[in-house]
Amino acid sequence: MPDYDSDWTDDQRGLYDECYSIGHAWATDQDTSADDLQQVLDLAEADDDDLGDVELDYPPLIDAVAEAIGETVTSVTADRDDPAFRGFVDGARDGAAEDVFGL
Repeated sequence: MPDYDSDWTDDQRGLYDECYSIGHAWATDQDTSADDLQQVLDLAEADDDDLGDVELDYPPLIDAVAEAIGETVTSVTADRDDPAFRGFVDGARDGAAEDVFGL
């Protein structure tokens, strides 16, 4: 289910949707390790204060954002206001099986 901010533009919503789809597909891929998935789920559940707008270089997230925007990126800000970050972690969380660790 999309989790848009009310003030997002159509482009931001599209970026969220693209990253959500990639995150969901990544989470449901049998080649994705449970430990990797857990790292992303921890990001999805972290408090905004704990995220602190840290720059992440986590490969699945970087790859998803690069694919969605069509440009090379080296990091992604851990910020729920960023549609790429939020889309990927929301998609991964929604794609994760119910029996994965903390779900």
